[in-house]
Amino acid sequence: MARTPGKNSGRGMRDLRVKVKTARGRKLSSTLWLERQLNDPYVQRAKAEGMRGRAAYKILEIDDKYRFLVPGARVVDLGAAPGGWCQVAVGRINALGEKKGKAVGRIIGVDLQEMDPIPGAELHVLDFMEEGADDKVKAWLGGKADVVMSDMAASSSGHKQTDHLRIVALCEAAAYLAFDVLEPGGTFVAKVLAGGAEGSLQTILKKRFAKVSHMKPPASRSDSSEKFVIATGFYGDEA
Repeated sequence: MARTPGKNSGRGMRDLRVKVKTARGRKLSSTLWLERQLNDPYVQRAKAEGMRGRAAYKILEIDDKYRFLVPGARVVDLGAAPGGWCQVAVGRINALGEKKGKAVGRIIGVDLQEMDPIPGAELHVLDFMEEGADDKVKAWLGGKADVVMSDMAASSSGHKQTDHLRIVALCEAAAYLAFDVLEPGGTFVAKVLAGGAEGSLQTILKKRFAKVSHMKPPASRSDSSEKFVIATGFYGDEA
């Protein structure tokens, strides 16, 4: 690796940008990805703060605006691996009871793969689309949830339109689980991709929630088509 030196202003060196040399056998795209990772301020911040990836700051920024991760909230994180969203939720819902005088929340993280433990979070291996998954989630949680959130993305096929349809279908599946496990007044947050096919999802959510909004948090890369849908005020069985 080579570093591009900054100018010395006399008050210390400016941040140095890491440049990655193309190694034999490494594709240019891989080299550019690695260089972007090394210079991404959110990646650097995640390492410094012990977070499991830059995605943690997406839910943090979304919650800064919509305020659904409150002390005492019961939260379900779908597709939770590697666990960054759970880490943020643990602190905000007071899952460890560290905020004296505040209600203590609970968070259940589920994924197809096992995750390293996260203090304050309950992690389970589960395919949330399997029959009876909603009942398992409610049993683990000891009732219904105040928040269901998902940062899931389908495996990339390399075809933009196909990938878009897949992630919308995954988000719809997460929404239907949310309908089964959310308390009235609850919140649903999930990743989608800009592109138009999410119109059917919008229709579904508007029938079940008082308000449906979209946000692209600053932590999302500027060249990414991802955005997040935030549905608040779940109508419950009355819808």
